[in-house]
Amino acid sequence: MPEAVYPHGHHESVLRSHRWRTAENSAAYLLPELSRGLSLLDVGCGPGTITADLAAKVAPGQVTAVDQAADILSTARAEAESRGLDNVRFATADVHALDFPDDSFDVVHAHQVLQHVTDPVRALRELRRVCRPGGVVAVRDVDYASMTWFPEAPGLTNWLDLYDRVARANGGEPDAGRRLLSWARAAGFTDVRASATAWCFASPADRAWWCGLWADRTVSSAFAELAVAGGHATEAELAEIAAAWRAFAATEDGWFTSLHGELLCRA
Repeated sequence: MPEAVYPHGHHESVLRSHRWRTAENSAAYLLPELSRGLSLLDVGCGPGTITADLAAKVAPGQVTAVDQAADILSTARAEAESRGLDNVRFATADVHALDFPDDSFDVVHAHQVLQHVTDPVRALRELRRVCRPGGVVAVRDVDYASMTWFPEAPGLTNWLDLYDRVARANGGEPDAGRRLLSWARAAGFTDVRASATAWCFASPADRAWWCGLWADRTVSSAFAELAVAGGHATEAELAEIAAAWRAFAATEDGWFTSLHGELLCRA
């Protein structure tokens, strides 16, 4: 099976979105499980905003933050340092084969990771392997097919269709949110609590921010390069989709939401 390719990269427009993420808006389902002194592994830490929030919650417990992309770790390290956190260490890692002994962590967390991996069931088995008995594996992923908006915007419909094709061509599963429970059971988890939460962008400021970053991502990020190189869209078509995002941002009654599946799995 070919290795999945992360379709977004770390263009500024991507980090604009990722840096907005916090434990409160992206891992609230996990927070009641956290307490001081726990050891935690954060897989796919990206720029580290969620990592830093989790590290503050479990301090003085040790947090290990890993990402497959080595270049983003300096950004995550700077985030932790800016908050005065000294309980976080960083490393590169492949979620399919984590370089940690069995039963290493009390909590294992992965946000928006499984949609991008080659074998999500194998990845979940690895997360389970490094989690101590009685510990918690927490995963959350968006479900692109559940994204909805009003009023109708054909350009956004074209974007969603394009994203689905690019993600699947690169080995991912863009509708991961609805599949998490089945993947967890296939990975051997029996004590699983499933839930879902949504991000909603409806105020003028929130809508402008969300639509603006997606307009930029559509023409400037790794996604744009993959879309053109894979024959999924031309640069002119990408420009049309970006214009549709900006037009939707200016829609007075515009409303956009995305659903995320989430699991708490007891190891």
